[in-house]
Amino acid sequence: MSANISQLNKDKPKKIAIIAANASVSKQTGWPIGFWWSELTHAWWEFKEKGYEVTIFSPEGGTLQPDGFSDPEDASGYSAHDLISLGFKKSATTAKLIENTPKISEIKVSDFDGIFLAGGQSPMYTFRGNTDLQKLVADFVEANKAVGIVCHATCVLLEAKGKDGKLLVEGKTWTGFADSEEAYADNFVGQKIQPFWIESEAKKVPGTNFITGPMFAPFAVRDGNLITGQQQFSGGEVAKLMISALGV
Repeated sequence: MSANISQLNKDKPKKIAIIAANASVSKQTGWPIGFWWSELTHAWWEFKEKGYEVTIFSPEGGTLQPDGFSDPEDASGYSAHDLISLGFKKSATTAKLIENTPKISEIKVSDFDGIFLAGGQSPMYTFRGNTDLQKLVADFVEANKAVGIVCHATCVLLEAKGKDGKLLVEGKTWTGFADSEEAYADNFVGQKIQPFWIESEAKKVPGTNFITGPMFAPFAVRDGNLITGQQQFSGGEVAKLMISALGV
């Protein structure tokens, strides 16, 4: 059955723009930071399995840099279980997809059925305050396209507003990286990692409903065409809900 669906989509494929963060440096830790491998690759895999066309973009374009702990070959072994990302890295065909990425300014809403924002540590610096990215997300939401955002990339929803001047999350139920997970991560490395915590900031927003699932377990929420995932184990779950929203 799935093979037939995949073939059908290849005849008239749905199109998804994945947006991953450009490299940055954490002002908290001094570490080089970027996107999180599994949040990009697991979503990419789900879309491709359904025959979708997927293009990876970034706000500034160019070659992307992953967060070290997300690398399945990192000496820490933190993501050694992530065989999908390992395969993505090792395949010459897919590895080049994070090289010379086009800029988000090249995205036309009418050309895509949805967008997916991958998280990582860099979004906390490079997505927050990025008015171009906020407008792009709002344009997709208001065009009733599928919009998926996972982990720390959900920080964009703390500021993104529609044409009516209201936050996109007003009246919406959504999720993102939990305070409990931030506390765990800080304890793991022995210092404060992030410049702010998304759940804490979301709780200050009136008229929105920010929820979380168990720590470091797959958890995603759909409210209309806005689909959000909690952390690095939720990228594939967000993609699945997007696929469902798009009617496979």
